[in-house]
Amino acid sequence: MDRRSFLKKSSLALLLAAAEWSGLSKVLAQYESNFGVRDMPHSENKCDMEHRNLGGMDVSAIGLGCLPMVGYYGRKFEKQDMIALIRRAYEQGVTLFDTAEVYGSYTSEEWVGEALQSFRDKVKIGTKFGFGAEKGQNTARNSRPDHIRRAVEGSLRRLRTDHIDLLYQHGGDPQVPMEEVADTVKQLMQEGKVLHWGLMEADEHSIRRAHAVCPLAAVQSEYAIRCREAETKIFPTLEELGIGFVPNCPLGRAFLTGTINEESRFRQGDCRWNLPQFTPEALKHNMPLVALVRKWAARKGITPAQFALVWILSRKPWIAPIPGTTDPAHLDELAGAGSVRLSAQETEEFDREYAKIDIMGHHSDSFTERQIDQS
Repeated sequence: MDRRSFLKKSSLALLLAAAEWSGLSKVLAQYESNFGVRDMPHSENKCDMEHRNLGGMDVSAIGLGCLPMVGYYGRKFEKQDMIALIRRAYEQGVTLFDTAEVYGSYTSEEWVGEALQSFRDKVKIGTKFGFGAEKGQNTARNSRPDHIRRAVEGSLRRLRTDHIDLLYQHGGDPQVPMEEVADTVKQLMQEGKVLHWGLMEADEHSIRRAHAVCPLAAVQSEYAIRCREAETKIFPTLEELGIGFVPNCPLGRAFLTGTINEESRFRQGDCRWNLPQFTPEALKHNMPLVALVRKWAARKGITPAQFALVWILSRKPWIAPIPGTTDPAHLDELAGAGSVRLSAQETEEFDREYAKIDIMGHHSDSFTERQIDQS
């Protein structure tokens, strides 16, 4: 049976079992701290989903990353199909939508804005500044105050809104002090154009400098079962300062879903074609991790993709991953992970088994690496 058929046949069973799986979520709902976790009130949405607090901003435990819709994996999609997908995510309980001005050179923001316009006050939109998009320089860093203001005005227009819920700096700019960036965003918040702000791919030093000027709500970075640098580099700081964490690529760019095997190959245009972890040698070497995820997914009665999200959601109550997808069936699958958790004992057991696996190949390319620790 192929994956899509399996999803269709198993979705009903997953929903029926949700009540039993949500036990830990009810415990977490009592967590009394700056982060807080609560259950979502009953609404018209098809499925209830736990909500989490990102530095004072209430969001669904699972968000939707909207980058894949504009060709990140080398494919093109119809606008109306992607707008329907975004609206379907809301119906499934998703309230956090992530985009950026450079995603598709404004296209992603335009589609997100149109899709969410009719229920804008019920969702949170995160977008980003930090590159020279207005001059067609999508890889040139630019966080000068005048550019930030122009970027925000452009995002507001494309998103069809009068405010941005979560505005990220899309990587540091070594030419502009972090304090100057933070002060500019602080002014935008005072004007009501931005409600919360965050950093993307930032180190501890940058986080502390930014937070001292204008408190951060969230930091976004790549984080998944096989990509854990954030745990030692920034988690202690985030927890200390009460800042939320938004993992992108939580499915390991589909590697953890079980749909990629050692024979998989990627063409130029697909973001994976030049990543060290997706070379033929690395794919073959890393198959034991796929097998481990499959084993644990079966143990929990969920799919491998769901397990990859459940593992993240079980780490800390102030984490809200933003997996991306372009397929309605896969979207339903991902949303189904919103009420399943690992116990502390299960998490420790999984990590012990994971520690025995040797992983080959870094998860980022050289360009992405250069965006980190540059402020």
